[in-house]
Amino acid sequence: MKATFKIHYDTQFGQQLCIVGSLPALGKGNDNEAVEMAYLGGGIWIAEVDLSKTRAKSFTYNYILKDKSNGIKYKEAGAPRVVSLDSKKYKKLAFQDAWNPFHETENAFDTAAFDVILQTKAPKVKAPKLSAKDGDFSFNVNVPRINPDYVVKVVGSTKELGEWDINAALPMAYDEENDLWSVTTSIKKSHHKLKYKYVLVSTKDKSLVELEGGFDHMYDIQENDPTLLVKFSDHRFEYNKQNWRGMGVALPVFSLRSEQGLGVGEFLDIKGLVDWSKETGMRLVQILPVNDTMATYTWVDSYPYASVSVYALHPLYINLEAVGSLKDKKKMTKLNTLKQKLNALDTVDYEAVMNAKMDYLKEIWSEKKASFLKGAKVKAFLKEQNDWLLPYAAFCYLRDKYKTPDFTKFEDFATYDARKVNKLFAAASKVKDDVNFYVFVQYHLHAQLLEASEYAQSQNVVLKGDIPIGIYRFSADAWTAPHLYNMNGQAGAPPDDFAVNGQNWGFPTYDWETMKKDDYGWWKSRMTHLSQYFQTFRIDHILGFFRIWEIPIDSVQGLLGQFRPALPLHVSELENRGVGFDFDRFCKPYIREHFLGQMFGDDTDAVKHEYFDQKWDGAYNFKKKFDSQVKIQAHFAKLLAKKDADVARLEAIRESLYSLHNEVLLIPALGYTDGLHYAPRVTMDKSRTFNELDAGAKYHFWELYVDYFFKRQEDLWSAQAMEKLPAIKEATNMLICGEDLGMVPDCVPGIMTELEILSLEIQRMPKDPTISFGHPGNYPYESVASPSSHDMSTVRGWWTEDREETQRFYNEILGNWGEAPQDCEPWIAEQILQQHLYADSMWTIFPLQDLLAIDGEVRRESAEDERINIPAIKHHYWRYRMHLSCEELMKLKSFNSKLNGLITASGRNSSY
Repeated sequence: MKATFKIHYDTQFGQQLCIVGSLPALGKGNDNEAVEMAYLGGGIWIAEVDLSKTRAKSFTYNYILKDKSNGIKYKEAGAPRVVSLDSKKYKKLAFQDAWNPFHETENAFDTAAFDVILQTKAPKVKAPKLSAKDGDFSFNVNVPRINPDYVVKVVGSTKELGEWDINAALPMAYDEENDLWSVTTSIKKSHHKLKYKYVLVSTKDKSLVELEGGFDHMYDIQENDPTLLVKFSDHRFEYNKQNWRGMGVALPVFSLRSEQGLGVGEFLDIKGLVDWSKETGMRLVQILPVNDTMATYTWVDSYPYASVSVYALHPLYINLEAVGSLKDKKKMTKLNTLKQKLNALDTVDYEAVMNAKMDYLKEIWSEKKASFLKGAKVKAFLKEQNDWLLPYAAFCYLRDKYKTPDFTKFEDFATYDARKVNKLFAAASKVKDDVNFYVFVQYHLHAQLLEASEYAQSQNVVLKGDIPIGIYRFSADAWTAPHLYNMNGQAGAPPDDFAVNGQNWGFPTYDWETMKKDDYGWWKSRMTHLSQYFQTFRIDHILGFFRIWEIPIDSVQGLLGQFRPALPLHVSELENRGVGFDFDRFCKPYIREHFLGQMFGDDTDAVKHEYFDQKWDGAYNFKKKFDSQVKIQAHFAKLLAKKDADVARLEAIRESLYSLHNEVLLIPALGYTDGLHYAPRVTMDKSRTFNELDAGAKYHFWELYVDYFFKRQEDLWSAQAMEKLPAIKEATNMLICGEDLGMVPDCVPGIMTELEILSLEIQRMPKDPTISFGHPGNYPYESVASPSSHDMSTVRGWWTEDREETQRFYNEILGNWGEAPQDCEPWIAEQILQQHLYADSMWTIFPLQDLLAIDGEVRRESAEDERINIPAIKHHYWRYRMHLSCEELMKLKSFNSKLNGLITASGRNSSY
């Protein structure tokens, strides 16, 4: 048997197209043994391979492009092509293929998200009878966007293909395993050229839905050989129809409200939001991270991005009734009374809810623990999740025992030892019930989130998760694998309009070099775990995969951070510009007499006496016991704890002392100890130390600043992302959106496009620094458009923050004449919604608050009560709740009908 492979691919000088497959003749899956193809010209590559020694009944293959100038290999997207071999019938195989590009918009429709939305229900098709006299032709095409009521047919120039009569087109069968429409038929050599196209046909009335666009597919029929099989792998149906676009709603799970709730949203309440989404024509529900954050057992744990495990789910979201009822009816009555009290609250009382749920769970565990581990479903859960579940449960037990998540205080367990941990679960262990309690809780959380996810899928609604960029410093993850993290640094973000001092998340940064050694196994495992529940997800701060903002361990604010990795400045770069390097002037806090009075007012003398040592007349250094922001933080924590503390005055002094620590120009570069390599302080131009340089020094410092932050790092950061993101992306079939806001390197958009990661477009945070607002009409297709995020005020809240900004937005972006209303009236909120609905973006996702804003009778009375988070406040209380229950949302027939009409009219509720 001989096989001929032919494909069109336009290459550049030095590039070689190859085939690699599962057979020995195709390199047996080894890229280095791939078969090199011959170039025929005109972009056509061909290879002939002898398969006579092959005994396999099938094989797989795909194409790769090798760049011989640099050794880089480029692979196709998607799964390899599958070929069944019938050596008795066929002696010759001819493959006419199309390259499956990675950076192709339509690839998004091969993801799990669109498996939910664009479900295929193809009827069985009787295969054509093959002729013993003629050659056979196999037609194969991927049709990602298709309505359940549509089927695919192939129509063409020969009698077997209907001679271009759609009514006589050849029906194709759907291969669910390979996501292909296929049919094999014999064709007589009645024409030298076979021409054909694929067509979508409605099963309801047999009518034509869409004929494939573009040029006809063509093939030269050179022989009428019954031992020949020609297989066309035409990659994708070429649509004439405009791009598919969808609409979704975003809301944290804790913000959901149901009539039978316990004062907080729960996993099973997602079903109610799914029902409302379907009712209004929306296809997606987006939530915030739902991992366990229980570290302090206080409201501080309400912050959803500081999880104690990247796998474990938060007990906050468990529905107690679904776990089971207590035998003690008095306790059940007490719980029901508490439910009514907590559910009536406008906001989440995190501590009260958590206490109630944990008390109940411990009670019901005491009733069910004897039989729990014997259940078949529980055993299956343990087998699947064992690797992370047991260490997590042990961590929780030890956290409770030692009353701290700081595992360095766990005595004999301070250093993780799997053998010691496993002994805690042994039959003879005195604490087996205590550790298995957390297994019990996780089992029920898993079952409930899975139930909500499967329900959403059954309603053709996609569930979108959120993956934090960091891990909590004192987490089960850091305890079990500290070698994967830089525990002596802190991750955060440089300053932006919403946090002028930057953000310090307190998370350790990743040791990417160590993670790389097993091909990012930790990340792949994390992605696979998420894919149980979600079909798409948002990567929080995707810029962290290019470079992370690492802050010294003794800093509180984010201004003294620097990018890691980065190419630092060398002192010679200053000296070559005629600026002598002065460590004391450039690298130590710049504290001078002439501005201290402006900062501290009447407290100036007291502050100088307590916190500073005089360096020379008019110049000061911090005293050793106050020479870091962390030391100042600890000092003021004690002062503020006193009953008679003058809180406002003390906080003002503390913040001013923090700002003095930020008065530096250069920060020692990470990884260098020679005193010669530095990073410029971010927003240097806003500092006193910069503005009091002479004009020449200012010019040269700023020149180096711009080079460091916006020029010299691009190639390095691009290479970093292209090492990490492909491995992580390929771990699952989820659709990925990257939160790419903030100080965005120029290389980011290109990399995200290349990897088919959707960008996030927020109207008030445009990517173009020369404009104040983004216009949805200018957004790229591969993006998610939104008016705001959980880190921002809602549209209504923002409207009253800056009158000048509001007026400009009202006139320039909304196109309205005259003076803007004082408040964001419903018709204005509707204008903003309409703008986003008609954006080119694949997805428009609105926070629930901004959707309800279009109706004065439906929306919350106070816009201030709708905000979820304020990033500038490190320990913000995340407690926002819907003012309406999901049940009440479903009863808003007039509002729901209007919203559905707006979404449908925009084309965001189309069938395919």
